[in-house]
Amino acid sequence: MRYVSYEHDGSQRLGILEGQQIVPLDGFHQLGQNTSAEALRHARRLDAEAVELAEVRLRPVVPNPDKVICVGLNYRSHVSETGRELPTYPVLFTKFASALIGADDPIALPPESTQVDWEGEMAVVIGAVARRVSRDQALDVVLGYTVANDVTMRDFQYKTHQWLQGKAWQGSTPLGPSLVTPDEINGSGLAIRSCLNGEEVQSSSTSLLIFDVATLISTISTFTTLLPGDVILTGTPEGVGYRRDPQLFLADGDLISVTIEGLGTVANRVTDEPGVVRQTWLGGV
Repeated sequence: MRYVSYEHDGSQRLGILEGQQIVPLDGFHQLGQNTSAEALRHARRLDAEAVELAEVRLRPVVPNPDKVICVGLNYRSHVSETGRELPTYPVLFTKFASALIGADDPIALPPESTQVDWEGEMAVVIGAVARRVSRDQALDVVLGYTVANDVTMRDFQYKTHQWLQGKAWQGSTPLGPSLVTPDEINGSGLAIRSCLNGEEVQSSSTSLLIFDVATLISTISTFTTLLPGDVILTGTPEGVGYRRDPQLFLADGDLISVTIEGLGTVANRVTDEPGVVRQTWLGGV
């Protein structure tokens, strides 16, 4: 199953993506805290109200999660290019819901930063309340998988040894295009590829994660309760712009895309146009 949070004719809806059509679900407006795996199993399809994918605007696949937790340094190749030692515990940081944008939305270059970088990542969405989950049971609470680009303002990230100010920039993180459930794909061994203006800049596989999805869920749920709709970004492989020689950063007019096998693509035009901001995705359940 593939779920999308979308906007059509001024209404925010949650639907099932079937080919190039979206079938809305009765009573649901977005993926989030009220859309546990159990709730979605009993949702009523509104087949008569199906719309074409080309006619809608995709919202972030989870527009307003309670938590967005990100993992740094989770591919050996990326750790190597940064010159750091392999972590023995996941490097964790957070974003806010306001950082999320849709799969096709523009990425606005902030006037304060001159080092805007890409990080293609697989994201995991939680589908049940989870606290102190064992690694063996962790995958049971996964609602599905999606694609993210952890766009990072490097000059702000490295102002301190904490990364928040470079990672949580408002309206900077594409998440989508759809949520793919575990019965269709398991999130392991998927090819991940990022392209800048059509040229490959990252290429790897989710099989190369240092800390796999089950370990991440078990680790995070030790110190906080994971809720339906919570998002975990699992880390990026090698090939980021900051670590290149010479360095390479996103510029006005660039097209940056991230594709993960079986999950789809987020493709976002970069702009320095004044006034381009993330819409407020508040409202609905």
